[in-house]
Amino acid sequence: MTELLQKVRMIDPVSKIDELSDVLIADGYIREVASHISDISSDTQIKDCQGLVLGPGLVDLYSHSGEPGFEERETLLSFLQAAAAGGFTRVSILPDTSPVIDNPALVAQLQHKRRREITEKEKINLTPPASPASSLPLLHLWGAITVDIAGKQMTELADLASAGVVGFTDGKPLENLALVQRVLEYLQPLDKPVAFWPSDRQLTANGVMREGTDALRFGLPPIPASAETTAIAAILELVATIGTPVHIMRVSTARSVELIASGKATGLPITASTTWMHLLLDTKAVKSYHTSLHLNPPLGNPSDVAALRAGVRAGVIDAIAIDHTPYSYEEKVQAFAEAPAGAIGLELALPLLWQYLVETKEFTALELWRALSSNPAKCLGQKVSAIVPHQPAELTLFDPQQTWKVERKSLYTLSQNTPWLGQQLKGHVVQTWC
Repeated sequence: MTELLQKVRMIDPVSKIDELSDVLIADGYIREVASHISDISSDTQIKDCQGLVLGPGLVDLYSHSGEPGFEERETLLSFLQAAAAGGFTRVSILPDTSPVIDNPALVAQLQHKRRREITEKEKINLTPPASPASSLPLLHLWGAITVDIAGKQMTELADLASAGVVGFTDGKPLENLALVQRVLEYLQPLDKPVAFWPSDRQLTANGVMREGTDALRFGLPPIPASAETTAIAAILELVATIGTPVHIMRVSTARSVELIASGKATGLPITASTTWMHLLLDTKAVKSYHTSLHLNPPLGNPSDVAALRAGVRAGVIDAIAIDHTPYSYEEKVQAFAEAPAGAIGLELALPLLWQYLVETKEFTALELWRALSSNPAKCLGQKVSAIVPHQPAELTLFDPQQTWKVERKSLYTLSQNTPWLGQQLKGHVVQTWC
């Protein structure tokens, strides 16, 4: 198919361009980009894209898949369909599946499933007809650092690297600093990203909400900011000693942003990410006791949210991760403190971030798109192509004004654990080219 997108707002964080253009796409490649394209074939599908936004496909650093092991929460197919519907062309699954992604055999099994079974389903048109995806996103797998992500014994890191994992993380805190040091030493020659979630479990204890006046008001066990910052300080010291590049995931406090900025200023090879919900909501939202607001790390105080937003804009926080965490209805219908932590987000992140950050003029469109596309790719050791001729068409077309209601029939993910369920949103992905 040959498609001509006319008068589309092209946002390209690679070339640092935000302008109206015509874009011609044919056979999976960008053929031409110009202010006006008129020389086209008779079979070209012309789309009037006034008011629409075209950018590089979004890249999610880390999210959870239910499959294998918890298919009632999310299958691999529904996960990828949700990602495509949210504008993502690359997604990376954390290793906390069942069984854990801690051996090359499971890596090969999941890669085979993506290539064969899901491809076959696409061929027989089992992708819902309303899906904006012409194909499903590229799937990456994080390999576990420790066996069964138990934090005790290292996996065969070299074997996992050879099997094709995108990088290494347990997706949960590693308390044993001697083990972290050994991991950094072993990983140095493998040239694969390693990501740590900084959290001191002793300081976290049984807390479920960020420490502060709101935690006192709502009567929920608090988690001090120091539970995160002390762990970050320890990681930075080890990076300074060993020199292995590290990604710091799930940053959620103002002091953490300061520590990371200081580390980067001294030349430490670190990158960092926060999650989309930590940029939008603070502790005041927990007043509803909606269990989809029980996150780990917890939502920050207003000062934390302000610091995280400033950190993303300044590049101290490199990327926005989705950390999509599906749970069944039964799992989430509990008291706030007892419900498992996490919420879905692949289909919601771009519309809500655009609505509350770009339309309010707090972020430029380029700043947001950079944090959702080219920068997450860099954190994974990958590149996102500029929107120029002869490059593959890995793109997302977004309508900032289209309204839709978040409900079961409008979501591709199997789970519904989100505080926005039942609400009307503005902004919807029209199409993705994966």
